Amino acid sequence: MENSSRHPGTRVVVTGATGNVGTSVVRALAADPGIGSVLGLARRKPALEIPKVEWDTVDLSRADNEDRLAGLLRGADTVVHLAWRFQPTHDPVVTWQSNVLGSQRVFEAAARSGASALVHASSVGAYSPGPKDEPGVDEEWPTHGWPDAAYCREKAYLERVLDTFELRHPQIRVVRMRPGFLFKETSAPEQRRIFAGRYAPGPLLRPDLLPFVPDLPGLRFQVLHTDDAADAYRLAVLRDVRGPFNLAADPVIDAHKLAELLGARIVRFPRALVRTVLAAAWRAHAVPASPHLFDAVLRLPVLDSGRARDVLGWQPARTAEDALNAFLRGVRTGAGENTAPLAGRKIG
Repeated sequence: MENSSRHPGTRVVVTGATGNVGTSVVRALAADPGIGSVLGLARRKPALEIPKVEWDTVDLSRADNEDRLAGLLRGADTVVHLAWRFQPTHDPVVTWQSNVLGSQRVFEAAARSGASALVHASSVGAYSPGPKDEPGVDEEWPTHGWPDAAYCREKAYLERVLDTFELRHPQIRVVRMRPGFLFKETSAPEQRRIFAGRYAPGPLLRPDLLPFVPDLPGLRFQVLHTDDAADAYRLAVLRDVRGPFNLAADPVIDAHKLAELLGARIVRFPRALVRTVLAAAWRAHAVPASPHLFDAVLRLPVLDSGRARDVLGWQPARTAEDALNAFLRGVRTGAGENTAPLAGRKIG
């Protein structure tokens, strides 16, 4: 049983606190009586007021911010590292500097500050290609990613960095969260910009305007509502647990489930044709999502979340369909929040 009274003054610092996952995590932490205070860090300060939450700014990609970062983390009991940069996909050096080198700075600053726990946002994208059948792979599945996709390459590299970090700092409790795709209503603006582009018209995602769903070999993935993932982070902060946790909700999403959700018919498409079209659009800078990420998604394994249930005591409160419906509702209505990543805007 969780005993929040054992953590009467827990201070948590959250990086990437203004994005899809960050806004849900800081709210989940602030609402728990076992958390004393939360410091949310981001590149740009948000216009959000949440009880027990303070805000500050830091750019993790800059090496000259190492001392400032260590100062911000000083006094933290737990550091939750969520910060991640998805773009520009055409310049992987930029994302490497922010995601990999920036993460290493956070890890070392956490050690310097005397934090007792580090909770890191890994991903299903860290896993090597694997089976698409249920019940899915557990946390022992290899984490070598899909090397052609920058996102997977960076997530997998950080798994190796944390392997070394744990050996060097055995006194720090390290938790690695490996969720599937995370959606909520107010994340729609950010995710539309990341995958479809800034000017993708949200109202066109009405079911009656999507006459078919492409059925591609390997199109089978897992979805989770961001607020449910945030509850897993909250539990990881409060409970004496270590190691990786897969996070996903039922059911597994495929073309048939998408067609049912959207009221559309299924059309079989050759994977090579779809990739060729996507690659051409990406090279022309018409879409930000790279064909390499498309390749990775079709190879991601299905996850078994049994360890999160049995060790962390976590269960999602919403289904995968609930999460997708929330996202689609947010896209159509322009829902968002008062943070730079989640700024709502209705296009079209």
